[in-house]
Amino acid sequence: ICTLDEYYPTRTELSILREHAAAMADVVGPSARVVELGSGSDLKIRVLLEALEAPAAYVPIDISSSALYASATRLSRDFPGLEVAPLHADYTAAITLPRPERSFHKTVAFFPGSTLGNFEPRQAEAFLRRLRGLVGRGGLLLLGTDLKKDPRLLHAAYNDARGITAAFNLNILTHLNREHGGTFDVGAFHHYAYYDAPASRIVMTLVSKARQSFQVAGHAFSVEEGEPLVTEYSYKFSVDDVRSLAQRTGFTLRVAWT
Repeated sequence: ICTLDEYYPTRTELSILREHAAAMADVVGPSARVVELGSGSDLKIRVLLEALEAPAAYVPIDISSSALYASATRLSRDFPGLEVAPLHADYTAAITLPRPERSFHKTVAFFPGSTLGNFEPRQAEAFLRRLRGLVGRGGLLLLGTDLKKDPRLLHAAYNDARGITAAFNLNILTHLNREHGGTFDVGAFHHYAYYDAPASRIVMTLVSKARQSFQVAGHAFSVEEGEPLVTEYSYKFSVDDVRSLAQRTGFTLRVAWT
């Protein structure tokens, strides 16, 4: 999905990182412990690590152990002077960060990809408050959020012509059938995503093609023809939205690159 022509967020965020990495490094300063939440691919963190002055340690956190340790191995090889301390965990739960061997001046949380937009507003605030406690006094957050924009661009990004996002969304039903005793007829649903402008969010849905019943995790449900199952939100922000969110959660917006 991240490499699709219609899906602009990944390449846009990478271009912002590449253009402003030096300025970001100036704000962060030397000897930082960098914590990446949901590290996945190491494409973005490389840009930041290359710009930082003598980072003390890098702590990638991911729920996928295979992706986590493969990335940690690559980064340890490519940044031989950097302590890489992977943490296999769900970053939305309570976590304890490993303490690096070298002393560090501050903790910097790196949360790119506009993943914050997948939280509902109250969840986002609660998460950022926990994150404020995690980085501690003098700590920083380098946050990626997707800006509000032309709904046509948003619609295209989440309803790509090749159907990759649709397959990704429908796979939720396959997963529920396989892992949670679901009886979904996957072919009886189709993917549809739309921009809910009043709420400033993309709504990802699976729409039932007919009246049907199914079970999942021991519970029975039924849906009507045309009834959607909501599978994901992706909230969009303005810079003022982010500034207000920061103030409500113990942060202060220092600078924004767009």
